[in-house]
Amino acid sequence: MADTYDYDVLVIGAGPGGYVAAIRAAQLGLKTACAEGRETLGGTCLNVGCIPSKAMLHASEYFDAAANGAMEEMGIEVKPKLNLDKMHAQRLDAVGGLTKGIEFLFKKNKVDWKKGYASFVDAHTVKVGDETVTAREVVIATGSSVTPLPGVEVDNAKGVVVDSTGALELKSVPKKMVVVGGGVIGLELGSVWRRLGAEVTVVEFLDQLLPGMDMDIRKEAAKIFKKQGMELMLGTKVTDCSVKGKTATLTVGSAAGGATTEIKADCVLVAIGRRPNTQGLGLENIGLSVNQRGQIEVDHEFRTSVDGVRAIGDVVPGPMLAHKAEDEGIAVAEWIAGQTGIVNHDVIPGVVYTWPEIAGVGLTEDAAKERGAIKVGKFPMMANSRAKTNHEPDGFVKVIADAESDRVLGVWCIASVAGTMIAQAAQAMEFGATSEDIAYTCHAHPTHSEAIKEAAMAVTGKPIHM
Repeated sequence: MADTYDYDVLVIGAGPGGYVAAIRAAQLGLKTACAEGRETLGGTCLNVGCIPSKAMLHASEYFDAAANGAMEEMGIEVKPKLNLDKMHAQRLDAVGGLTKGIEFLFKKNKVDWKKGYASFVDAHTVKVGDETVTAREVVIATGSSVTPLPGVEVDNAKGVVVDSTGALELKSVPKKMVVVGGGVIGLELGSVWRRLGAEVTVVEFLDQLLPGMDMDIRKEAAKIFKKQGMELMLGTKVTDCSVKGKTATLTVGSAAGGATTEIKADCVLVAIGRRPNTQGLGLENIGLSVNQRGQIEVDHEFRTSVDGVRAIGDVVPGPMLAHKAEDEGIAVAEWIAGQTGIVNHDVIPGVVYTWPEIAGVGLTEDAAKERGAIKVGKFPMMANSRAKTNHEPDGFVKVIADAESDRVLGVWCIASVAGTMIAQAAQAMEFGATSEDIAYTCHAHPTHSEAIKEAAMAVTGKPIHM
């Protein structure tokens, strides 16, 4: 196949979408290369995103449990001492091991890593560093980067105004941290530093945290974060930020306009979202334009408007999630190999790895109502025996089902292991389950997952334990 070209497939970008697409394409017998300019594979997720943030979240949970009495409740008396250098070291160790793992998988599957940043010469010719590579099909998987806040200059090296990358690398615990943005990234990284001793204020433009999630979840999350000691300034915008020495001064005011006030902090984390990486790709050389959001539009086979060029992951519409990109990576490789690639974009779970975790899949209650009559079942974690014995009473599970067919349309939960629990809901929805299907599936006792069963029973008004 690759006779007239150097490769059957060239993937641009080695993040969760790109490296998975490259490996899958190679597994399917296609001659494959992957262009990546970073020194290590794995993209944002593995190097400066999902993976390192989870390493810090997990470690800081232990510290918080020991420092703030949670262990004492269970009869364990300790006085923890923070060794931040060591905490950073275990983060870097986790990242290093996983990036090397992908390098091994590339070698094992005979994927050629072309080191350097790529740009199009034409639809089948790509310049990577000093080398020019041709391919029958090119897959754009360049991911996303931090959205800047106008008028606020991020300088990660200084450590005063940082983005998510800089917030993972802070050399000491800030006394006062202001997080601009009440989405997933801001709440996760804000949680890390709050647990380690920082005073954290979250400034969010909208009137609730976690845009896109179910409204009950958003309100409950705000209560929980407040209880943990985070100050929340909702419906608030940042109009200015100045830095003097090691102190940042933010000017904030109501999102609706009016009077402003100043907040001083020794660290400001800008976490207002991410935007697709399409700059420098030479898209103009192949006549490929982006939509208003800067995304590349694709059809169900991930084909762009340019023949021979496809795109997946954060550069195309849909949630900017590693697992969505991975599924698209597998699917795009299968389409290229002449098979059928499948991604059900209606069943993509989202997780916030705070304490407790927050997760959801499918429609929110408001979105479900717009489509027709629904039934909703809720069950509180404080009535779940495992959560009770673990001293984890916060949160609930909510199941939304179609009133007529009983088909599950969405599941939302806040629980210590919500991220793991949501997989069951996603699988059920993938099979078109009704709330009754979940309610009458035997769940092991005592487990947190029983709360999903009870919430499903509550859809028809009959939970046992409340």
